[in-house]
Order: sequence, then C-alpha cells, then structure tokens
Amino acid sequence: MPKFLEDKLRSEYGDNPHAIYGTMNKIGAMHGNKETEKGREMEAKHAAHSHRSVYVGRYKEKHGHGS
Repeated sequence: MPKFLEDKLRSEYGDNPHAIYGTMNKIGAMHGNKETEKGREMEAKHAAHSHRSVYVGRYKEKHGHGS
C-alpha cells in the first residue's frame, strides 16, 4: 500500500481505519486489502519526487543557487 498516502490520511483522519482505507479504495490505490497498479505507481512517483527534491535542494545549497 502507498505508505506516504496512508501516513497523510492518518494525519488527517486520525486512527480511523475505515476512513483511511475507504479513501484509498475510492481513489483506486487499493482494491480491498490489495494494492493496485495505480497504488504502486503513486508510491514510485512519490519516491522519485522526494528523492529529486532532496537532491535539488542540496545542489542549490552547494552551488549557491536559490534564495
């Protein structure tokens, strides 16, 4: 399951598993208790974006770009 999405929903809904997993089922990230292809793609995109953000931030700090 998309862990980043579960964490985000948990912070929004608290410890209400029906709201968390119901939302993931509704948007298509899960089907029942199984992760869907869409959920795996969301996780991969999130990981790639997170890694890129850290790299770009470090590059800007090292080379004096940015604010």
